[in-house]
Amino acid sequence: MALSAPALRQALTGSAQTRVDGLETVHTLLCRREAPAFQRAARETAASGEPLLVACTQEQRLFIELNDATEGAAPVTQRPIHFVNIRETAGWSRDTAAPTPKIAALIAAAQLPPPEPVPTVGYRSAGRCIVIGGAAAAERAATLLADRLSVSVLVTEPGGTLAQEHARATHHGRLLQLRGWLGAFEAEWASGNPIDLDLCTRCNACVDACPEGAIGLDYQIDLAACQSHRECVRLCEAAGAIDFGRPAIRHREAFDLVLDLQPQPAFAMHQPPQGYCHVAAGAGEAALRDAVQALRDLTGEFEKPRFFRWQAKLCAHSRNEQIGCNACIEVCSAQAIRSDASRKGKTPGQPTGVIVEPHLCVGCGACSTVCPTGAMSYAYPGTVDQGRRLRTLLTTYARAGGRDAVLLLHSEGAGSRQVAELGRAARAGAGRGRPALRGLPARVLPVPLWHTASVGLDLWLAAIAQGASQVWVLLTTEEAPEYRRALAEQMAVGNALLDGLGYGAGHLRLIEAGPGRDPQQELAALDASLQAAPAPGVRQPATFAAQADKRATLELALEHLLAQAPNAPEAIALPAAGAPWGTLVVDGGKCTLCLSCVGACPAAALADNPDQPQLKFIEKNCVQCGLCASTCPEGAIALQPRLWLADGGKARKAPRVLAEMAPYRCVRCSKPFGTLRAVENMITRLAGHAAFQGAAAERLKMCGDCRVIDIHTSAREIRITDP
Repeated sequence: MALSAPALRQALTGSAQTRVDGLETVHTLLCRREAPAFQRAARETAASGEPLLVACTQEQRLFIELNDATEGAAPVTQRPIHFVNIRETAGWSRDTAAPTPKIAALIAAAQLPPPEPVPTVGYRSAGRCIVIGGAAAAERAATLLADRLSVSVLVTEPGGTLAQEHARATHHGRLLQLRGWLGAFEAEWASGNPIDLDLCTRCNACVDACPEGAIGLDYQIDLAACQSHRECVRLCEAAGAIDFGRPAIRHREAFDLVLDLQPQPAFAMHQPPQGYCHVAAGAGEAALRDAVQALRDLTGEFEKPRFFRWQAKLCAHSRNEQIGCNACIEVCSAQAIRSDASRKGKTPGQPTGVIVEPHLCVGCGACSTVCPTGAMSYAYPGTVDQGRRLRTLLTTYARAGGRDAVLLLHSEGAGSRQVAELGRAARAGAGRGRPALRGLPARVLPVPLWHTASVGLDLWLAAIAQGASQVWVLLTTEEAPEYRRALAEQMAVGNALLDGLGYGAGHLRLIEAGPGRDPQQELAALDASLQAAPAPGVRQPATFAAQADKRATLELALEHLLAQAPNAPEAIALPAAGAPWGTLVVDGGKCTLCLSCVGACPAAALADNPDQPQLKFIEKNCVQCGLCASTCPEGAIALQPRLWLADGGKARKAPRVLAEMAPYRCVRCSKPFGTLRAVENMITRLAGHAAFQGAAAERLKMCGDCRVIDIHTSAREIRITDP
C-alpha cells in the first residue's frame, strides 16, 4: 500500500475528531514484526482512557489478544479499541495514484464518538423449543437439540418413523397458527387422529394387529385405509391412547424457540422473528447444523437496541379513522408494523394509528426512509450521528485534496464482504480464471451500515449538498424486495429533483450484487459498476449539520442545492410514488368548503380563514399523505407531487388560497354563517324530508342564533293561541 505519514498527518490536521499527535511512523507489519508498536500505544492510552484506533480489520482478534497480554494496557471494556479497514477499501486497488484523501477520510470517520445509547428491547428464553415437520426429520433434529433445550415435537406430515423411546412430548396435527418472537412464541394446532401420541407407549401392538396396515410407525391411523374392525382399540385398552370417538382438539402452547422443518415456512415474511429457524427439505446437512447451533445458543436473556422512534403527532397514517399514508406498513419486511386506526374500545386520548412491535423489528430502518413526515425515525444511530459521519468523510476527503467523492452505502454483513472480496481480487490481479479487476476507485468512500435501507432521501440530498458527487447504495441478497422497491422510489424522487435543478443525471444509484452468478462474474460486474463517471456537484459545499427532524434536513439541503443550482425552474414534477412534496388540486365545482380536510391534515398544510370562506394551503408543509383526499366528502381533492420553486422557493413557504366562495347570509339577520354552495346543497338534500317542511325548512337558511330565536318564538305563539 502506498502510505505516507506526512501526507496523512497533513490531511488529518484540522479535523476536530482526529488526533494526529505522534503520527510520525506508518507501520506496514504491525501484526507481526512491528507488534511492539501496538503494545506501546496500548500502554500509553491506558492511563488517559482514550480510544485506540487500529487501521487493520484482518487481525482484529489478534490485536485484542495482544492488548490483553500487554502489561499496563487497559481492557477493552475500559478503553475501547476501534478498527478501520483501509486495505481492501482503499489501498488494495488499481486506482492508487492518490489514496491519501480516502484513507484520511476513513480514519477520521472511524474516530467519531459512538452514538448515544438508546432504550433496549429485552428477550428471555428458557429453552422451550418446538420442532415442527415430518416424523423422521423432526425426531432427528430434536435429538440434536435435546441435551441443551427442552424439546417438543409436532408432526405435521403423515408417514415416517417416530422413536420408540418416549423421550419428549410429541404431538401430531395440522399447524393452524404460529406467532410471536424469541421467548414468546405461541403455536396452535388441531389434532383429529384417533391415536393420542402423548398417551401412546409405542408398544407396536396396534401396528401388528391392523390387517389393513393402516397404522404406521408414525403411530397415526390412515382413516382412508382403516376398515373399522377396532382390534387396535381393544389391544390399547390399558394405555387408552386410541379413541375413534375423540373429537378434533385445538391445542395452544407457548414456546421460546421454533425449528420449522416443513416444506413451506410458517412465517412467510423476508425477516422472520428472532428465535425462529426454517430448514426446508433438501436444504442439506449444513443448513440443519447451522440452525441447530443457532437455537442451542438462544437460552438466557438477550437485548437489542430499540431501533426506531415514533411520534404520533407527526404521523400521517390516520385521522378520525380515515387512512392516509401507509408507507411504513407496506415496507416492513418483518411485519412489525400494523394499522390500528379504529377508536373502538379505546379510552379518550388513547392514540390510534400505526402500532410497532419492537420485538419483531429487525432494525432495517426502511420505515424511517419512506416516512414523509419524520414521524418514524431511525434511532441507533440516529440521523444526527449518521449525518455527522457522512459529512466527516466528505469534508476530510475534500480537505486532503480529493475530488468527485462517491459515498457507497452498504450493509455491515454481505455488503462488507463484497467490498472486501473486491479489494482482495484487485490485489491478486488476473490469472487462473480471474479477470483483471480495479477494485474500489480512490473516489469511492465505503460506508458500512447496519442496514442499507436505514439512510434515505434526507441524508442522500444532504450529502450531495455537502459536496458528494454521487451516492450509491450496494444491494445484496440481504435486502428484501420491499426495501429495493422503496429505495428505488426514493432515488427516483431525488434524481428527478437534481436533474430538474440542472445538476444532470446519475447522482443517486442502486448497484445490484445479486445471486445467481458465478462469484468471479459477480465481482467483475460490481467492479465495472463502480467505474462510472462523476456527476456534476455543487460549486461550494454546504456546512450545515443533519438535523433530528427529517423535514428540517430536507429543507436545509434544498435551500443549498437551489442556491447553487445551474437551473431554477418554477416547478419540478416528481414521481407519484414516494414524493414527500407536492400541491393539491381542488375541484371548485365539487368543493363546498366544509373544511373537513383542514382537520384531517397532520402537517398543518391546510388552514381556514376565520374572516371569510377560504381554504388556505402552505405547500412546504404538505407531505402528500392523501388524508385530505380520503376525508373530503365531495371527492374534490387530488394530489399533485412536485417541488414548487417560484420566487426562489419562497412561494412554497407562504399560504395561498386554494378555494373560496361567497358566504351564505342568514335570511333573518344577514350574518354570514356558511358557504352558499354548502347551504344550498343541504336545502336540496333535505327538501323531501318530513322533518324539514314549512317553518323548519326556512330555519335551514338561518344562522344558529336566529334558528334558536325562531324556534322559541314559534313555541311561545303556540302556547298563547292554544285554547
